[in-house]
Amino acid sequence: MATEIKAPVFPESVADGTIATWHKQPGEAVSRDEVICDIETDKVVLEVVAPADGTIASIIKNEGETVLSAEVIAQFEEGAVSGAAQTQAVQSEAKVEQAAAQTEAGAAPVVERAQPVADQAPAVRKALTESGIAAADVAGTGRGGRITKEDVAAHQAKPAAPAAAPLSIAVGERIEKRVPMTRLRKRVAERLLAATQSTAMLTTFNEVNMKPIMEMRAQYKDAFEKRHGARLGFMSFFVKAATEALKRYPAVNASIDGDDIVYHGFYDIGVAVSSDRGLVVPVLRDTDRMNYAEVENGIRAYAGKARDGKLGIEDMTGGTFTITNGGTFGSLLSTPILNTPQTAILGMHKIQERPMAVNGQVEILPMMYLALSYDHRLIDGKEAVGFLVTIKELLEEPAKLILDL
Repeated sequence: MATEIKAPVFPESVADGTIATWHKQPGEAVSRDEVICDIETDKVVLEVVAPADGTIASIIKNEGETVLSAEVIAQFEEGAVSGAAQTQAVQSEAKVEQAAAQTEAGAAPVVERAQPVADQAPAVRKALTESGIAAADVAGTGRGGRITKEDVAAHQAKPAAPAAAPLSIAVGERIEKRVPMTRLRKRVAERLLAATQSTAMLTTFNEVNMKPIMEMRAQYKDAFEKRHGARLGFMSFFVKAATEALKRYPAVNASIDGDDIVYHGFYDIGVAVSSDRGLVVPVLRDTDRMNYAEVENGIRAYAGKARDGKLGIEDMTGGTFTITNGGTFGSLLSTPILNTPQTAILGMHKIQERPMAVNGQVEILPMMYLALSYDHRLIDGKEAVGFLVTIKELLEEPAKLILDL
Protein backbone atom coordinates (compact mmCIF):
# COMPACT_ATOMS: atom_id res chain seq x y z
CA MET A 1 0.00 0.00 0.00
CA ALA A 2 1.46 3.34 -1.08
CA THR A 3 1.73 6.12 1.49
CA GLU A 4 2.95 9.68 1.17
CA ILE A 5 6.20 10.95 2.60
CA LYS A 6 5.90 14.63 3.46
CA ALA A 7 8.35 17.37 4.37
CA PRO A 8 8.36 18.29 8.08
CA VAL A 9 6.08 21.05 9.30
CA PHE A 10 8.24 24.18 9.23
CA PRO A 11 7.98 26.86 11.94
CA GLU A 12 6.40 30.18 11.00
CA SER A 13 9.86 31.75 10.62
CA VAL A 14 10.78 29.28 7.85
CA ALA A 15 8.94 29.76 4.55
CA ASP A 16 10.29 26.81 2.58
CA GLY A 17 13.24 24.45 2.13
CA THR A 18 15.34 22.77 -0.53
CA ILE A 19 15.88 19.05 -1.09
CA ALA A 20 19.59 18.72 -0.30
CA THR A 21 20.20 14.97 -0.60
CA TRP A 22 18.23 11.82 -1.29
CA HIS A 23 20.01 9.04 0.59
CA LYS A 24 17.71 6.41 -0.94
CA GLN A 25 16.49 5.96 -4.49
CA PRO A 26 13.28 4.38 -5.86
CA GLY A 27 13.31 0.62 -5.39
CA GLU A 28 15.82 0.64 -2.52
CA ALA A 29 14.82 -1.10 0.68
CA VAL A 30 14.77 1.05 3.83
CA SER A 31 14.22 0.37 7.50
CA ARG A 32 11.89 2.19 9.84
CA ASP A 33 13.36 5.53 11.08
CA GLU A 34 16.25 5.33 8.59
CA VAL A 35 17.19 8.74 7.16
CA ILE A 36 16.13 8.89 3.54
CA CYS A 37 16.32 12.59 2.75
CA ASP A 38 17.85 15.88 3.98
CA ILE A 39 15.95 19.15 3.58
CA GLU A 40 17.97 22.34 3.94
CA THR A 41 16.24 25.48 5.22
CA ASP A 42 17.71 28.91 5.79
CA LYS A 43 18.39 27.95 9.41
CA VAL A 44 18.94 24.21 9.78
CA VAL A 45 19.06 20.93 7.90
CA LEU A 46 16.06 18.70 8.63
CA GLU A 47 16.14 14.92 8.27
CA VAL A 48 13.22 12.94 6.82
CA VAL A 49 13.03 9.34 8.00
CA ALA A 50 11.22 6.28 6.69
CA PRO A 51 7.84 5.75 8.39
CA ALA A 52 8.22 1.95 8.33
CA ASP A 53 10.12 -0.88 6.69
CA GLY A 54 9.61 -0.86 2.95
CA THR A 55 10.83 0.80 -0.23
CA ILE A 56 10.80 4.20 -1.91
CA ALA A 57 8.18 3.86 -4.66
CA SER A 58 8.86 7.20 -6.36
CA ILE A 59 10.50 10.55 -5.70
CA ILE A 60 8.31 13.58 -6.35
CA LYS A 61 10.71 16.34 -5.33
CA ASN A 62 14.25 15.92 -6.67
CA GLU A 63 17.48 17.31 -5.23
CA GLY A 64 17.66 21.10 -5.57
CA GLU A 65 13.88 21.57 -5.75
CA THR A 66 12.03 23.84 -3.33
CA VAL A 67 9.50 22.29 -0.94
CA LEU A 68 6.89 23.83 1.31
CA SER A 69 5.92 22.85 4.81
CA ALA A 70 4.28 19.39 4.91
CA GLU A 71 4.45 19.07 1.11
CA VAL A 72 4.53 15.56 -0.39
CA ILE A 73 8.06 14.71 -1.54
CA ALA A 74 7.86 10.96 -2.26
CA GLN A 75 5.68 7.85 -2.36
CA PHE A 76 6.48 4.96 -0.04
CA GLU A 77 5.56 1.26 -0.20
CA GLU A 78 5.28 -0.12 3.30
CA GLY A 79 6.47 -3.68 3.77
CA ALA A 80 7.16 -4.09 0.07
CA VAL A 81 10.57 -4.84 -1.41
CA SER A 82 10.99 -4.30 -5.13
CA GLY A 83 12.57 -6.84 -7.41
CA ALA A 84 15.62 -4.62 -7.86
CA ALA A 85 16.04 -4.30 -4.10
CA GLN A 86 15.63 -8.06 -3.62
CA THR A 87 18.23 -8.73 -6.31
CA GLN A 88 20.61 -6.25 -4.72
CA ALA A 89 20.18 -7.84 -1.28
CA VAL A 90 20.72 -11.37 -2.67
CA GLN A 91 23.82 -10.26 -4.56
CA SER A 92 25.23 -8.58 -1.46
CA GLU A 93 24.64 -11.68 0.67
CA ALA A 94 26.21 -13.88 -2.00
CA LYS A 95 29.31 -11.71 -2.14
CA VAL A 96 29.66 -11.74 1.65
CA GLU A 97 29.34 -15.54 1.69
CA GLN A 98 31.87 -15.80 -1.16
CA ALA A 99 34.33 -13.60 0.75
CA ALA A 100 33.91 -15.73 3.89
CA ALA A 101 34.46 -18.95 1.95
CA GLN A 102 37.60 -17.63 0.27
CA THR A 103 38.95 -16.42 3.59
CA GLU A 104 38.45 -19.86 5.12
CA ALA A 105 40.25 -21.41 2.13
CA GLY A 106 43.20 -19.08 2.63
CA ALA A 107 42.47 -16.91 -0.38
CA ALA A 108 42.20 -13.16 -0.23
CA PRO A 109 38.61 -12.08 0.48
CA VAL A 110 36.55 -10.36 -2.17
CA VAL A 111 36.19 -6.71 -1.22
CA GLU A 112 33.49 -4.63 -2.87
CA ARG A 113 34.15 -1.11 -3.98
CA ALA A 114 32.47 1.39 -1.75
CA GLN A 115 29.01 2.72 -2.42
CA PRO A 116 28.54 6.49 -2.88
CA VAL A 117 29.25 8.63 0.18
CA ALA A 118 25.57 9.59 0.50
CA ASP A 119 24.74 5.92 1.13
CA GLN A 120 27.16 5.58 4.05
CA ALA A 121 26.43 5.91 7.76
CA PRO A 122 26.63 9.46 9.22
CA ALA A 123 29.85 8.70 11.15
CA VAL A 124 31.48 7.36 7.98
CA ARG A 125 30.30 10.35 5.91
CA LYS A 126 31.84 12.64 8.53
CA ALA A 127 35.15 10.70 8.48
CA LEU A 128 35.29 10.84 4.67
CA THR A 129 34.55 14.58 4.62
CA GLU A 130 37.12 15.43 7.29
CA SER A 131 39.84 13.33 5.64
CA GLY A 132 39.09 14.60 2.13
CA ILE A 133 38.92 11.03 0.82
CA ALA A 134 36.46 10.10 -1.94
CA ALA A 135 34.19 7.16 -1.15
CA ALA A 136 35.02 5.59 -4.50
CA ASP A 137 38.68 5.31 -3.45
CA VAL A 138 37.96 3.28 -0.31
CA ALA A 139 37.49 -0.48 -0.28
CA GLY A 140 34.38 -1.16 1.78
CA THR A 141 34.46 -4.31 3.91
CA GLY A 142 31.04 -3.82 5.47
CA ARG A 143 27.87 -5.60 4.45
CA GLY A 144 26.87 -4.79 0.90
CA GLY A 145 30.16 -3.02 0.24
CA ARG A 146 29.51 -0.28 2.78
CA ILE A 147 32.46 1.58 4.24
CA THR A 148 33.29 1.39 7.93
CA LYS A 149 35.28 3.94 9.94
CA GLU A 150 38.06 1.35 10.10
CA ASP A 151 38.14 1.24 6.28
CA VAL A 152 38.67 5.02 6.17
CA ALA A 153 41.43 4.83 8.78
CA ALA A 154 43.12 1.97 6.90
CA HIS A 155 42.99 3.92 3.64
CA GLN A 156 44.59 6.94 5.33
CA ALA A 157 47.35 4.74 6.72
CA LYS A 158 48.34 3.45 3.26
CA PRO A 159 51.66 4.82 1.97
CA ALA A 160 51.23 7.48 -0.64
CA ALA A 161 51.60 6.37 -4.24
CA PRO A 162 54.66 7.63 -6.14
CA ALA A 163 54.04 11.11 -7.45
CA ALA A 164 53.16 11.15 -11.08
CA ALA A 165 54.88 13.48 -13.49
CA PRO A 166 53.17 16.88 -13.43
CA LEU A 167 50.78 17.54 -16.25
CA SER A 168 51.76 20.16 -18.73
CA ILE A 169 49.50 23.19 -18.28
CA ALA A 170 49.53 26.10 -20.65
CA VAL A 171 51.00 29.27 -19.18
CA GLY A 172 48.28 31.63 -18.04
CA GLU A 173 45.60 28.93 -17.72
CA ARG A 174 43.53 29.42 -14.58
CA ILE A 175 40.85 27.18 -13.17
CA GLU A 176 37.57 28.32 -11.65
CA LYS A 177 34.97 26.35 -9.77
CA ARG A 178 31.40 27.59 -9.44
CA VAL A 179 29.12 26.11 -6.77
CA PRO A 180 25.74 27.36 -5.56
CA MET A 181 25.46 28.89 -2.10
CA THR A 182 23.68 26.82 0.50
CA ARG A 183 20.36 28.22 1.68
CA LEU A 184 21.86 28.80 5.12
CA ARG A 185 24.79 30.82 3.77
CA LYS A 186 22.46 32.84 1.51
CA ARG A 187 20.21 33.61 4.46
CA VAL A 188 23.16 34.63 6.63
CA ALA A 189 24.39 36.91 3.83
CA GLU A 190 20.94 38.51 3.51
CA ARG A 191 20.69 39.11 7.27
CA LEU A 192 24.17 40.60 7.52
CA LEU A 193 23.56 42.89 4.57
CA ALA A 194 20.20 43.96 5.99
CA ALA A 195 21.82 44.70 9.36
CA THR A 196 24.36 47.06 7.76
CA GLN A 197 21.69 48.82 5.68
CA SER A 198 18.83 49.10 8.18
CA THR A 199 20.61 49.97 11.44
CA ALA A 200 22.74 52.86 12.65
CA MET A 201 25.56 50.52 13.59
CA LEU A 202 28.55 51.79 15.52
CA THR A 203 31.38 49.94 17.29
CA THR A 204 33.22 50.86 20.47
CA PHE A 205 36.37 49.14 21.73
CA ASN A 206 38.15 48.38 24.97
CA GLU A 207 40.69 45.88 26.24
CA VAL A 208 40.70 43.51 29.18
CA ASN A 209 43.53 42.03 31.22
CA MET A 210 42.87 38.29 31.13
CA LYS A 211 45.50 37.40 33.75
CA PRO A 212 43.08 37.15 36.74
CA ILE A 213 40.74 34.76 34.90
CA MET A 214 43.62 32.75 33.48
CA GLU A 215 45.09 32.31 36.98
CA MET A 216 41.71 31.32 38.41
CA ARG A 217 41.13 28.89 35.59
CA ALA A 218 44.55 27.31 36.00
CA GLN A 219 43.98 26.89 39.74
CA TYR A 220 40.50 25.39 39.63
CA LYS A 221 40.02 23.82 36.19
CA ASP A 222 40.82 20.24 37.33
CA ALA A 223 38.58 20.43 40.40
CA PHE A 224 35.86 22.09 38.31
CA GLU A 225 35.94 19.35 35.69
CA LYS A 226 35.97 16.63 38.34
CA ARG A 227 32.99 18.16 40.15
CA HIS A 228 30.86 19.22 37.18
CA GLY A 229 32.10 17.05 34.30
CA ALA A 230 32.70 20.19 32.22
CA ARG A 231 35.86 21.90 31.04
CA LEU A 232 36.23 25.40 32.46
CA GLY A 233 36.75 27.76 29.54
CA PHE A 234 36.71 31.51 29.11
CA MET A 235 33.30 31.72 27.45
CA SER A 236 31.37 31.06 30.68
CA PHE A 237 33.03 34.09 32.30
CA PHE A 238 32.07 36.27 29.33
CA VAL A 239 28.48 34.99 29.29
CA LYS A 240 28.04 35.65 33.01
CA ALA A 241 29.75 39.06 32.78
CA ALA A 242 27.56 40.03 29.82
CA THR A 243 24.45 38.91 31.70
CA GLU A 244 25.31 41.14 34.66
CA ALA A 245 26.09 44.06 32.35
CA LEU A 246 22.75 43.57 30.56
CA LYS A 247 20.95 43.88 33.90
CA ARG A 248 22.61 47.25 34.46
CA TYR A 249 22.01 48.51 30.91
CA PRO A 250 18.53 47.27 29.80
CA ALA A 251 18.69 49.07 26.45
CA VAL A 252 21.49 46.76 25.34
CA ASN A 253 19.16 43.80 26.01
CA ALA A 254 16.28 45.39 24.07
CA SER A 255 15.17 45.21 20.45
CA ILE A 256 13.39 47.50 18.01
CA ASP A 257 10.04 46.40 16.55
CA GLY A 258 8.82 49.00 14.08
CA ASP A 259 8.37 52.19 16.11
CA ASP A 260 8.40 50.34 19.42
CA ILE A 261 11.22 49.44 21.79
CA VAL A 262 10.87 45.99 23.34
CA TYR A 263 12.67 45.67 26.69
CA HIS A 264 13.24 42.02 27.50
CA GLY A 265 12.94 40.88 31.10
CA PHE A 266 15.02 37.77 30.45
CA TYR A 267 18.55 37.07 29.25
CA ASP A 268 18.90 34.74 26.26
CA ILE A 269 22.45 34.99 24.95
CA GLY A 270 23.36 33.65 21.52
CA VAL A 271 26.83 32.23 20.98
CA ALA A 272 28.02 32.40 17.37
CA VAL A 273 29.32 29.05 16.10
CA SER A 274 31.04 28.44 12.77
CA SER A 275 29.87 25.36 10.85
CA ASP A 276 30.60 23.89 7.42
CA ARG A 277 27.29 25.27 6.15
CA GLY A 278 27.78 28.78 7.55
CA LEU A 279 27.52 30.82 10.72
CA VAL A 280 24.85 29.76 13.20
CA VAL A 281 23.87 31.31 16.55
CA PRO A 282 22.38 28.84 19.05
CA VAL A 283 20.88 30.48 22.14
CA LEU A 284 21.55 29.85 25.84
CA ARG A 285 18.25 30.48 27.65
CA ASP A 286 17.96 32.38 30.95
CA THR A 287 21.68 32.78 31.49
CA ASP A 288 21.01 34.67 34.72
CA ARG A 289 19.79 31.37 36.19
CA MET A 290 22.65 29.25 34.83
CA ASN A 291 25.84 28.44 36.70
CA TYR A 292 29.25 28.29 35.03
CA ALA A 293 29.09 24.51 34.47
CA GLU A 294 25.68 24.78 32.80
CA VAL A 295 26.99 27.49 30.48
CA GLU A 296 30.06 25.43 29.53
CA ASN A 297 28.01 22.26 28.96
CA GLY A 298 25.44 24.17 26.94
CA ILE A 299 28.06 25.70 24.65
CA ARG A 300 29.83 22.37 24.21
CA ALA A 301 26.55 20.62 23.35
CA TYR A 302 25.67 23.29 20.77
CA ALA A 303 29.14 23.11 19.21
CA GLY A 304 28.77 19.34 18.79
CA LYS A 305 25.30 19.67 17.26
CA ALA A 306 26.53 22.38 14.88
CA ARG A 307 29.46 20.20 13.79
CA ASP A 308 27.14 17.26 13.11
CA GLY A 309 24.44 19.39 11.46
CA LYS A 310 21.94 18.52 14.21
CA LEU A 311 20.97 22.00 15.42
CA GLY A 312 17.21 22.45 15.51
CA ILE A 313 15.29 25.60 14.73
CA GLU A 314 14.27 25.82 18.38
CA ASP A 315 17.98 25.99 19.31
CA MET A 316 18.41 29.23 17.35
CA THR A 317 15.09 30.96 17.87
CA GLY A 318 15.06 34.20 19.82
CA GLY A 319 18.03 35.62 21.64
CA THR A 320 18.39 39.07 23.18
CA PHE A 321 22.18 39.51 22.88
CA THR A 322 25.01 37.76 21.01
CA ILE A 323 28.66 36.96 21.73
CA THR A 324 31.06 36.01 18.94
CA ASN A 325 34.64 34.85 19.45
CA GLY A 326 36.89 35.62 16.51
CA GLY A 327 39.89 34.90 18.70
CA THR A 328 39.33 31.20 18.11
CA PHE A 329 40.67 31.74 14.59
CA GLY A 330 43.39 34.20 15.61
CA SER A 331 41.55 37.50 15.03
CA LEU A 332 43.15 40.35 16.98
CA LEU A 333 40.46 42.95 16.32
CA SER A 334 37.20 43.13 14.36
CA THR A 335 33.86 44.94 14.16
CA PRO A 336 31.09 42.32 14.53
CA ILE A 337 27.82 42.86 12.65
CA LEU A 338 24.54 43.00 14.56
CA ASN A 339 22.34 39.93 14.77
CA THR A 340 19.06 41.75 14.15
CA PRO A 341 16.57 42.43 15.70
CA GLN A 342 19.05 42.49 18.59
CA THR A 343 20.64 45.87 19.18
CA ALA A 344 24.14 44.85 20.32
CA ILE A 345 26.79 42.15 19.85
CA LEU A 346 30.02 41.56 21.78
CA GLY A 347 33.16 40.50 19.92
CA MET A 348 35.92 38.58 21.70
CA HIS A 349 39.39 38.30 20.21
CA LYS A 350 42.77 36.64 20.52
CA ILE A 351 44.59 36.83 23.87
CA GLN A 352 48.01 38.32 23.21
CA GLU A 353 50.78 39.38 25.56
CA ARG A 354 51.53 43.11 25.40
CA PRO A 355 53.59 45.54 27.50
CA MET A 356 51.22 47.50 29.74
CA ALA A 357 51.81 50.33 32.21
CA VAL A 358 50.76 49.20 35.72
CA ASN A 359 51.33 51.56 38.66
CA GLY A 360 54.13 53.30 36.81
CA GLN A 361 55.82 50.04 35.84
CA VAL A 362 55.83 48.14 32.55
CA GLU A 363 54.38 44.62 32.81
CA ILE A 364 53.80 41.99 30.15
CA LEU A 365 50.13 41.01 30.43
CA PRO A 366 47.79 38.74 28.44
CA MET A 367 45.39 41.25 26.88
CA MET A 368 42.26 40.86 24.77
CA TYR A 369 40.57 43.51 22.69
CA LEU A 370 36.79 43.68 23.12
CA ALA A 371 34.42 45.18 20.54
CA LEU A 372 30.79 46.11 21.08
CA SER A 373 28.78 46.86 17.96
CA TYR A 374 25.44 48.50 18.75
CA ASP A 375 22.44 50.17 17.11
CA HIS A 376 22.83 53.89 17.76
CA ARG A 377 19.10 54.40 17.14
CA LEU A 378 18.45 52.87 20.55
CA ILE A 379 21.73 52.80 22.46
CA ASP A 380 23.65 55.99 23.14
CA GLY A 381 27.43 56.09 23.26
CA LYS A 382 27.40 56.59 27.03
CA GLU A 383 25.42 53.38 27.56
CA ALA A 384 27.51 51.40 25.09
CA VAL A 385 30.80 52.47 26.66
CA GLY A 386 29.43 51.91 30.17
CA PHE A 387 28.28 48.42 29.22
CA LEU A 388 31.68 47.49 27.81
CA VAL A 389 33.55 48.97 30.79
CA THR A 390 31.33 46.93 33.11
CA ILE A 391 32.30 43.73 31.33
CA LYS A 392 35.98 44.74 31.51
CA GLU A 393 35.78 45.41 35.26
CA LEU A 394 33.95 42.18 36.03
CA LEU A 395 36.46 40.13 34.07
CA GLU A 396 39.48 41.83 35.60
CA GLU A 397 38.05 41.29 39.09
CA PRO A 398 36.20 37.97 38.79
CA ALA A 399 35.49 37.93 42.53
CA LYS A 400 32.98 40.75 41.92
CA LEU A 401 31.30 38.65 39.26
CA ILE A 402 31.08 35.56 41.45
CA LEU A 403 29.99 37.49 44.57
CA ASP A 404 27.48 39.61 42.58
CA LEU A 405 29.14 42.90 43.56
